[in-house]
Amino acid sequence: MFNVGDKIVYPMHGAGIIDSIEEKDILGEKQAYYILKMPGEVKVMVPTTKAEEIGVRNIIDKGSADKVIGILEQDETVMDKNWNKRYRDNMDKMKSGDIYEIADVVRNLSFKQKEKGLSTGEKKMLNNAKQILVSELVLAEHASQEEVEQLVDSKINTSYMMFRADDIQPESVVNKFIPFDGTGTND
Repeated sequence: MFNVGDKIVYPMHGAGIIDSIEEKDILGEKQAYYILKMPGEVKVMVPTTKAEEIGVRNIIDKGSADKVIGILEQDETVMDKNWNKRYRDNMDKMKSGDIYEIADVVRNLSFKQKEKGLSTGEKKMLNNAKQILVSELVLAEHASQEEVEQLVDSKINTSYMMFRADDIQPESVVNKFIPFDGTGTND
């Protein structure tokens, strides 16, 4: 059972704070709901009786946050070369709600984006994983979203250069946004 003011994580959505606990009548059924205040002023209702079953958990502590940052500083883990299998594996990690698995997805997909670029689906997954990671670290570290985003990007860039600098030709690194509408240039 969680209480008002608790900082919690709702898998696939990120970290938030329990704003209130309210009884609601939905489709003729009265039930108690956690009203979660999520990043971006989004409010989410989660049935109190199903919260733990769907993976709602307390946010990590400072020591665990340091371990998460440590994951971003490591080399990527082995991923399947088949994008479809890789996507499913990463989605399973995301659904687990485990912050360490989410950090692994962020780092691995960030590396892959720098090397070859990502498919549209993997770009969306990277953005979602990063939002979930940042939202939890903001609450765990008592820092601003901007500070945490900069920290995450810095750690990934540093580890990428450390583990990949010798293997990569600078011209092969994707570092330019090319619009999907074909208006991008290659200069």
